[in-house]
Amino acid sequence: MSQIIVKKFSRKLREERLQRNLSQETLAQKAKLSRNFVGMLERGERNVTISALEDIARALNVEPWELLKF
Repeated sequence: MSQIIVKKFSRKLREERLQRNLSQETLAQKAKLSRNFVGMLERGERNVTISALEDIARALNVEPWELLKF
């Protein structure tokens, strides 16, 4: 996966989380993921899997594809 796409996704994820006034920890709990993993996604250190993308989207009340609209 291109680093450009990873960085764009990481910015979009952080933006969506902050718009909902959620901490990384709260988002992680809602998505049933580790806070470490959410932080790594937001910093562009990890690639998101499809299953994690679905979990995060559900926690944010958005469609998964919306997190991929840059």
